[in-house]
Amino acid sequence: MDGTVLVADDDRTIRTVLTQALTRAGCRVHATGSMATLMRWVEDGRGDAVISDVVMPDGNGLEALPRIARIRPNLPVIVISAQNTIMTAIQAAEAEAFDYLPKPFDLPDLMKRTAQALERKRLRVTRDDEGTTTDEAATDLPLVGRTPAMQELYRLVARVLNVDLPVLITGESGTGKSLIAQALHDFSDRRDAPFIIATPDDLAPTDGASDVVRRARGGTILFDGVGDLDGDAQARLSRLLDGLGPSGPRVLAISQGDLAKAAAKGAFREDLYYRLAGVVIPVPSLRERMEDIPALSDHFLARAARDGLPERRFSRDAAQTLRAFPWPGNVRELENLVNRLVVTSAEDEISKSEVDLALGGMAATKFVATDLSDERLSDSVARHLQRYFDLHGGTLPPAGLYQRILREIELPLIEIALDATGGNQAKCADLLGINRNTLRKKITELEIEVTRRRKLM
Repeated sequence: MDGTVLVADDDRTIRTVLTQALTRAGCRVHATGSMATLMRWVEDGRGDAVISDVVMPDGNGLEALPRIARIRPNLPVIVISAQNTIMTAIQAAEAEAFDYLPKPFDLPDLMKRTAQALERKRLRVTRDDEGTTTDEAATDLPLVGRTPAMQELYRLVARVLNVDLPVLITGESGTGKSLIAQALHDFSDRRDAPFIIATPDDLAPTDGASDVVRRARGGTILFDGVGDLDGDAQARLSRLLDGLGPSGPRVLAISQGDLAKAAAKGAFREDLYYRLAGVVIPVPSLRERMEDIPALSDHFLARAARDGLPERRFSRDAAQTLRAFPWPGNVRELENLVNRLVVTSAEDEISKSEVDLALGGMAATKFVATDLSDERLSDSVARHLQRYFDLHGGTLPPAGLYQRILREIELPLIEIALDATGGNQAKCADLLGINRNTLRKKITELEIEVTRRRKLM
């Protein structure tokens, strides 16, 4: 790897790690914790690539991207951020960042992307600041999550924002498919054109589909529930999509079922499936990203407070109960429950007993045991890994997968074991069958927060 890399991050540890890794790879490195210093280097013509954090003490890495593009249109910028939301990924894509990686990032993956940036140095188009998304808009999208599944989802959405291909969004009820569709329209170049939602009832009349296209003009059509269309409606929609010209509306579709399997079985028109599935975006269920439940819960509490409802918080036991529940209704079910508890709770802190009552007294462990009693742990892991590969749409995941997966398994395993042993590290180490010093090292490496440990003796 050859070239000069400018690194901007207010975390000294990250600057040190990146400087050492890039230097070993053969790069020259200038590292700073100041956005003003980074911009001075850019203006002076230094650097062949930039790695920048978003939130800096004296500036914002995303907001600086248009200015960097005006000064140095050939300079690739890789954005790294702990603000791991879909808005960060979209804003990075809109500002034409070379790439975006969420924190904590995988170092080999970042090194690979830096090498690509140094090699390609592609020209960038200057973007107008008028397209910048406000924080207020971001708060209205409950697409919250730091798990790998959600980060892959964010990046996929950002990549296809302005791609003129039909998009099929799949997933269980309540996972946020409609929000993904809304984001694909609201943050695309078609944002000022109509956004039309068409249900099976709208497409039932003979002229239903053509009427929907007429109303959408050059905007976006979301076909909701396409799996429920009867044979005649499927045929009409297939013919209509065939006739859409380059100036026609963009086509999005939502399906709760697996249309690919339905088409293979003859239960759905194969030609229509391929007309809808230019890009397939699978939305993970909440039980596939249980680590996001605390962040989602806090998001819904904060939004309720902004809407004028009382400010609430969950007790530690209540939060653990929420995280243990399987949520068959996914994010929508969690949102409804949180909103109900905000109104009905007697205290500022929502207790475990109130959560249990709201869940109907059904123990989450019993529900999980009933639901997954016939599934081995290896089968469950295989299912999640297959989903991770599927999210890449036919391309391979970033390099370093083995260590990344081990980290994902180690983190919840150690956290749960610590909780089960009351935070006693000696007992926890014995339970796990590892040395106590090894356990302490893992707690530090995995950044297990003190608040998640009851009493680490």
